[in-house]
Amino acid sequence: MTADPGGPTRDPATPADLDAVAAQLGRTPRGTRFVAHRCPCGRPTVVETTPRLPDGTPFPTLYYLTCPRAVSECSRLESGGLMKDQNARLAEDPSLAARYADAHKDYLTRREAAGHVPEIAGVSAGGMPTRVKCLHVHLGHRLAVGPGINPIGDETLALIGEWWSEGPCV
Repeated sequence: MTADPGGPTRDPATPADLDAVAAQLGRTPRGTRFVAHRCPCGRPTVVETTPRLPDGTPFPTLYYLTCPRAVSECSRLESGGLMKDQNARLAEDPSLAARYADAHKDYLTRREAAGHVPEIAGVSAGGMPTRVKCLHVHLGHRLAVGPGINPIGDETLALIGEWWSEGPCV
């Protein structure tokens, strides 16, 4: 299992953080509230966004994975069929399904604390609570809040390896 790199944080996003995120994404970040996780190199890995973007658009993704290496590793797992396997396990394993439903509730509670947006009430991200749709969301949630909250995020982290080991992504 991969060690927990860096660690959850809730640092206000500085201009340097926003510049790093812009370099990671290849565009100006939108609605960034905090850096929710930092890589061991100190750069943001996950940012916490506003539930409503500055232009008024509802944005359900509270935790946005920004590190291009971590994003690439999630994409590799997705293209390898991991989500299909996880969805089958959710359908067959009541304990996993219950923990995943709890992750959905956790996500909603945290997003609601950031701001109420009626258009996305009850909608979390990544397919929660009944299916796995996006590993990037689950890894972002896991890195932002720590272990034991999102079982799919925990599993994703264990499978992607040490994406940070070659040094800063940008």
